[in-house]
Amino acid sequence: MDYAPLPFFIFYTLLTLALSWHDWRTGLLPDRLTCPLLWGGVLYHLCLYPARLSLSLWGAIGGYAAFALIYWGYRGVRHREGLGYGDVKLLAALGAWHGWQVLPELILSAALLALLFISLSALHQCKWQAIKNPLPFGPFLTAAGFIIFGLRMF
Repeated sequence: MDYAPLPFFIFYTLLTLALSWHDWRTGLLPDRLTCPLLWGGVLYHLCLYPARLSLSLWGAIGGYAAFALIYWGYRGVRHREGLGYGDVKLLAALGAWHGWQVLPELILSAALLALLFISLSALHQCKWQAIKNPLPFGPFLTAAGFIIFGLRMF
Protein backbone atom coordinates (compact mmCIF):
# COMPACT_ATOMS: atom_id res chain seq x y z
CA MET A 1 0.00 0.00 0.00
CA ASP A 2 1.29 3.44 -0.95
CA TYR A 3 1.16 5.95 1.91
CA ALA A 4 2.67 8.87 -0.02
CA PRO A 5 -0.74 10.53 -0.68
CA LEU A 6 -1.73 10.33 3.02
CA PRO A 7 -0.27 13.70 4.16
CA PHE A 8 -1.93 15.37 1.18
CA PHE A 9 -5.25 13.71 1.95
CA ILE A 10 -5.01 14.84 5.59
CA PHE A 11 -4.22 18.39 4.40
CA TYR A 12 -7.17 18.28 1.97
CA THR A 13 -9.49 16.95 4.67
CA LEU A 14 -8.52 19.49 7.31
CA LEU A 15 -8.77 22.48 4.99
CA THR A 16 -12.04 21.47 3.37
CA LEU A 17 -13.64 20.73 6.74
CA ALA A 18 -12.43 24.10 8.08
CA LEU A 19 -13.77 25.84 4.98
CA SER A 20 -17.12 24.08 5.27
CA TRP A 21 -17.46 24.94 8.94
CA HIS A 22 -16.47 28.57 8.36
CA ASP A 23 -18.83 28.96 5.40
CA TRP A 24 -21.72 27.37 7.29
CA ARG A 25 -21.21 29.66 10.29
CA THR A 26 -20.35 32.94 8.54
CA GLY A 27 -21.28 32.58 4.88
CA LEU A 28 -17.67 33.31 3.94
CA LEU A 29 -14.85 31.25 2.45
CA PRO A 30 -11.65 33.07 3.45
CA ASP A 31 -8.70 33.33 1.07
CA ARG A 32 -6.37 32.24 3.87
CA LEU A 33 -7.93 28.77 3.53
CA THR A 34 -8.93 28.57 -0.15
CA CYS A 35 -5.53 29.65 -1.51
CA PRO A 36 -3.50 27.02 0.41
CA LEU A 37 -6.06 24.41 -0.68
CA LEU A 38 -5.55 25.38 -4.32
CA TRP A 39 -1.75 25.31 -4.10
CA GLY A 40 -1.90 22.07 -2.12
CA GLY A 41 -3.74 20.47 -5.03
CA VAL A 42 -1.11 21.67 -7.49
CA LEU A 43 1.69 20.46 -5.18
CA TYR A 44 -0.05 17.10 -4.75
CA HIS A 45 0.07 16.51 -8.48
CA LEU A 46 3.56 17.98 -8.86
CA CYS A 47 5.01 15.69 -6.17
CA LEU A 48 3.06 12.47 -6.70
CA TYR A 49 1.59 12.54 -10.19
CA PRO A 50 3.65 14.94 -12.34
CA ALA A 51 2.16 13.53 -15.54
CA ARG A 52 -1.23 14.83 -14.36
CA LEU A 53 -0.02 18.31 -13.39
CA SER A 54 -1.59 19.87 -16.47
CA LEU A 55 -4.95 18.33 -15.52
CA SER A 56 -4.62 19.96 -12.11
CA LEU A 57 -3.77 23.36 -13.56
CA TRP A 58 -6.60 23.19 -16.10
CA GLY A 59 -8.90 22.06 -13.29
CA ALA A 60 -8.05 25.18 -11.29
CA ILE A 61 -8.49 27.42 -14.33
CA GLY A 62 -11.71 25.69 -15.41
CA GLY A 63 -13.21 25.71 -11.92
CA TYR A 64 -12.45 29.38 -11.50
CA ALA A 65 -13.74 30.29 -14.97
CA ALA A 66 -16.97 28.28 -14.65
CA PHE A 67 -18.09 29.85 -11.38
CA ALA A 68 -16.70 33.30 -12.23
CA LEU A 69 -18.94 33.34 -15.31
CA ILE A 70 -21.93 32.41 -13.17
CA TYR A 71 -20.98 34.94 -10.50
CA TRP A 72 -20.54 37.87 -12.90
CA GLY A 73 -23.44 36.86 -15.12
CA TYR A 74 -25.90 36.70 -12.23
CA ARG A 75 -24.52 39.87 -10.70
CA GLY A 76 -24.83 41.67 -14.02
CA VAL A 77 -28.44 40.62 -14.51
CA ARG A 78 -29.75 40.79 -10.93
CA HIS A 79 -27.41 43.48 -9.53
CA ARG A 80 -26.63 41.34 -6.48
CA GLU A 81 -24.62 38.25 -5.66
CA GLY A 82 -26.19 34.86 -6.17
CA LEU A 83 -22.96 32.98 -5.60
CA GLY A 84 -20.18 34.18 -3.35
CA TYR A 85 -16.72 34.80 -4.79
CA GLY A 86 -15.31 32.41 -2.19
CA ASP A 87 -17.24 29.64 -3.97
CA VAL A 88 -15.45 30.62 -7.19
CA LYS A 89 -12.07 30.20 -5.48
CA LEU A 90 -13.14 26.99 -3.75
CA LEU A 91 -14.14 25.40 -7.05
CA ALA A 92 -10.76 26.45 -8.47
CA ALA A 93 -9.07 24.72 -5.53
CA LEU A 94 -11.17 21.58 -5.93
CA GLY A 95 -10.39 21.62 -9.64
CA ALA A 96 -6.68 21.68 -8.78
CA TRP A 97 -7.13 18.55 -6.67
CA HIS A 98 -9.50 16.60 -8.89
CA GLY A 99 -8.67 17.80 -12.41
CA TRP A 100 -10.79 19.49 -15.04
CA GLN A 101 -12.63 16.32 -16.17
CA VAL A 102 -14.36 15.98 -12.81
CA LEU A 103 -15.70 19.55 -12.61
CA PRO A 104 -19.13 18.88 -14.20
CA GLU A 105 -19.66 15.88 -11.92
CA LEU A 106 -18.49 17.88 -8.90
CA ILE A 107 -20.79 20.83 -9.62
CA LEU A 108 -23.77 18.58 -10.34
CA SER A 109 -23.20 16.54 -7.17
CA ALA A 110 -22.91 19.69 -5.04
CA ALA A 111 -26.06 21.17 -6.59
CA LEU A 112 -28.02 17.95 -5.99
CA LEU A 113 -26.82 17.78 -2.37
CA ALA A 114 -27.86 21.42 -1.84
CA LEU A 115 -31.24 20.77 -3.48
CA LEU A 116 -31.79 17.73 -1.26
CA PHE A 117 -30.89 19.76 1.82
CA ILE A 118 -33.23 22.63 0.87
CA SER A 119 -36.07 20.21 0.10
CA LEU A 120 -35.68 18.35 3.38
CA SER A 121 -35.43 21.64 5.30
CA ALA A 122 -38.59 22.95 3.67
CA LEU A 123 -40.47 19.73 4.40
CA HIS A 124 -39.20 19.62 7.97
CA GLN A 125 -40.23 23.23 8.63
CA CYS A 126 -43.51 22.74 6.75
CA LYS A 127 -42.98 25.99 4.90
CA TRP A 128 -41.27 26.96 1.70
CA GLN A 129 -39.68 30.06 3.26
CA ALA A 130 -36.51 27.97 3.67
CA ILE A 131 -36.00 28.19 -0.08
CA LYS A 132 -35.61 31.98 0.10
CA ASN A 133 -32.94 31.91 2.81
CA PRO A 134 -29.31 32.21 1.67
CA LEU A 135 -27.50 28.89 1.67
CA PRO A 136 -23.73 28.55 1.90
CA PHE A 137 -22.65 26.42 -1.06
CA GLY A 138 -19.12 25.63 0.18
CA PRO A 139 -20.14 22.69 2.38
CA PHE A 140 -21.92 21.07 -0.56
CA LEU A 141 -18.92 21.59 -2.84
CA THR A 142 -16.61 20.00 -0.28
CA ALA A 143 -19.03 17.11 0.33
CA ALA A 144 -19.10 16.49 -3.43
CA GLY A 145 -15.29 16.57 -3.41
CA PHE A 146 -15.21 13.87 -0.73
CA ILE A 147 -17.72 11.77 -2.67
CA ILE A 148 -15.52 12.00 -5.76
CA PHE A 149 -12.40 11.12 -3.73
CA GLY A 150 -14.27 8.11 -2.34
CA LEU A 151 -15.46 6.96 -5.75
CA ARG A 152 -11.92 7.18 -7.12
CA MET A 153 -10.57 4.98 -4.34
CA PHE A 154 -12.90 2.09 -5.14
